[in-house]
Formats: sequence, C-alpha cells, structure tokens
Amino acid sequence: MKAFAKFAVLVGLLGGTVGSLATEVTESGSEAAQADKPNIIFILTDDQRWDAVGYAGNDIIQTPNIDALAEQGTRFSNAFVTTSICAASRASIMTGLYERKHGFTFNEPPLAKEFVNNSYPKLLKDAGYRIGFVGKFGMQFEGDLDKSLFDFYQRPGEETEAGRYYELNLKTHRHEHTTARIGDLSAQFVRESAKSGQPFNLSVSFHAPHADDHDPNQFVYPRDLAFLYEDVTIPEPPLADDRYFDAQPEWVRNSISKDRWYWRFDTPQKYQEMVKGYYRMISGLDREVGKIVRELEKAGVADNTIIMFMGDNGYFLGERQLAGKWLLYENSIRVPFFVYDPRRDGVEVDKMVLNIDVAPTILELAGIDVPELMQGESVRPLMDGKLSGWRTEFLGEHLMNTDWIPKTEGVRTEQYKYLRYPQHPGYQELYDLKADPLEANNLANQAQHRETLTMLSALTDQLIEQAAN
Repeated sequence: MKAFAKFAVLVGLLGGTVGSLATEVTESGSEAAQADKPNIIFILTDDQRWDAVGYAGNDIIQTPNIDALAEQGTRFSNAFVTTSICAASRASIMTGLYERKHGFTFNEPPLAKEFVNNSYPKLLKDAGYRIGFVGKFGMQFEGDLDKSLFDFYQRPGEETEAGRYYELNLKTHRHEHTTARIGDLSAQFVRESAKSGQPFNLSVSFHAPHADDHDPNQFVYPRDLAFLYEDVTIPEPPLADDRYFDAQPEWVRNSISKDRWYWRFDTPQKYQEMVKGYYRMISGLDREVGKIVRELEKAGVADNTIIMFMGDNGYFLGERQLAGKWLLYENSIRVPFFVYDPRRDGVEVDKMVLNIDVAPTILELAGIDVPELMQGESVRPLMDGKLSGWRTEFLGEHLMNTDWIPKTEGVRTEQYKYLRYPQHPGYQELYDLKADPLEANNLANQAQHRETLTMLSALTDQLIEQAAN
C-alpha cells in the first residue's frame, strides 16, 4: 500500500526546503482500528480553474503538494461544474443534485431539509463517521441544521468583520491569513479524530483564490509568499482582444464580468499583478494541503485516508475581456478534480465528471448506499477502469435572479457546446470543441450546422426536464 511518505511535502515557505517524510507508516494503532471504513477528506477551493495547478500542465504555478496527490491519484482531466457560482455549486456538491432540483443559490431560500438529510455529511454521520467542516460554507440551511450536522464546525473568514483573508487569532494575538487558519484547524480535526477511533470525514473549504472585491489588491495572498513569481511574465490570455469581446451579446458585454475585468485585468501591468496574486493564493492553499498530509502521517491514519480535491467553479482570467465565472464557457465551468486513494495507482481519466458526482462518490467509497434522489454518479467505476457506459453529455445552468448576471442554460457533449440565455429567446451559441477548444467561432448561424443546433437545443430541453424532476 502506498504511504504519504513517498510525497515531497512542503515544509515552511514555498521555495524553501522541500523534503520527504522519511518513514513508512505501518497499519497499527488508530489506523488499524479504522481500517474497515476509510477516512475521507474532501478539499474544495474557490474560483480555481482547471489549469491553475502544476499537474494540469501549468509550468508557472507552484503547487507541489497538490501535484503529488494528483499524480498518485485518479486525475479527471475533464471535470466540470453544472452551475458556475459558489453557492449553487456547493449545494450541488453536498447533495449530488442540479441547481434546478435543489433550488439553492444566492438570494434564494435555505436549502430544503429533505436535501440536507440526503447529503453526504448527514449520511456519513448516520453511518458512524465523525464529521468535520472547516472554511467557507457558502450555503444556508433551515434553522441550525448546519451546526447540528457537524461534530467539528469552524468557519474562519466568515464570522469576523476584520476581513476575509486576515483576521485576529485570539489565542496567538496575531493577524493570520485565513488560508493558514483553515489548514491549522483541519490539522486539529485530524489529530482529534485519529484519537477518537471513529472513521472521519472532513470537508475543507478554502476561500482562496477568490478575490476580495473590497481590497485594492483583489487577490489577497499570504504576505510571506510575495516573492513568488516576481521574475515571471504571465502569458497574455487567449481571446483577449476587442473583436472577441464585441462578438458577445449585449447582456454579456454589460454584465458584471466586464466590470470586474476593469477592476483586475484592463491594463498589462494590472493583469500581471493580479494573475500573480491569484497564483500566490493557490500556492498558499497548496502549502496547507501539505500541512494536512503531514498531520495524517503523524496521526498514523495516512494509509486509510482518501483525499478528494476540486474547485467550486472555473474563472475567467481576462479571456474575452471578462473576469469571474457564471457563464457556460470552458474557462468558467472546468475545474481541477482528483481522488487520491492510497490503495490505488495513479491514472488519468478523460471522461466528463461533474460536481454532482462528488456526493455519490464519497458515499460509495465509504460503503454507504447512494440515495436514489441523487442525480450525480459515483466515479468509483472510472477509478476501477470501467469506462464504458459513462455519460457523454451534461446540462449546464445558471439560474440566479439578478440584473447583473444573465441566466444561462445549455449542454456540453464530448464534441459540442450549445448554450442559450432564457431571458433572451432566439439567441444561441454553438461550438465544436474538438476543432475549436477556445470556443472562438460561434457556429449557430451557419446553415451546415443547423441540424446539430436543433438536436442540441432539444437535448437541452430534455435534460432540463430530467433535472427538474
């Protein structure tokens, strides 16, 4: 069985000494007591796009701890969210449901009790797991269901007026970056859980690399990582010139995505500073992933702990002269996702997997029946090499009621992307992802693609009906 001792774990600052833990962990003590049920840690990041990790081929960003886990895990190179906004996506992750089914996003009522009772934390708790949550929750439940659901419930960065990323630690009397605080609290949960003898599930939810709209620097990285990327020039984003922006419909050009582009990316100098800040935030959370890995080693539970990692949505870094997410383009919906299981060898899978697959996967890995209510699928068969019969399309949607983000819906297949805006009937977009992976050439108005357009429009209607019911 693999052990985390094989990892190069970051010790101290990035760019400092990267060492390997020297000893193999043997299955004894608390680890042996829990061997029949695996511990499961699910790590979620905020606004981290699929290519903002080293293992995806980004040769600028430094993410050694994430890369080590991914390379020895099952890496899903085509992972997507069904709704690209944090509130709805997080509800989909926890419940295995489309937004159209669970009905939760910003400015909407709390997530219904029926769905909370069929979420992965509730079902794991009912099965005897110790349940922890650390970080950005991003959802609302009825009453105090969120607090009663977790045995360990810590939300640094959300329950303070001092700011999202730096807050006063009342124990140390120092201002600490929220990313580091989340890492410390996660390590604390691991220590306590290993002593308890219970199998455990920990959801770690980093605020990073989400921007702070009220801070002039936007991407508030840990100050001790300011040296990273100083001598690097970030390549210009594709589709960044005026013609691609002008080709978009008026409601996209006038949306908050353009406003935020002005805040972050509208000059070459600002673009360099902001993307480097974004990367530093991700390197900071990578350091905390290493901290959690080391704590698993120290506690003797490494060989029986599965680690899953995902972004809650993608992010525009200046493509199309946009910033943010929300829309159904690849930049916005494609995310990093892998499952590290110490009992398995590393492999890459290119099938389309979704955020709604997280909950059923966690349950199946824990040996718990997946509720029929869940609309996602466990990726366990893909981890076992069983690729046939997997989905070949999925519904994308963004249903939030607001004047500054257009509602969107559409379908992605293995070859095509079709999208439309329900508030603007008649307008459609169609892209051939094989020939045009950047989605630069809208084929919707070309006669030779009319049959494909009609077919995908009907498929979108069908998938909407299935998701709603």
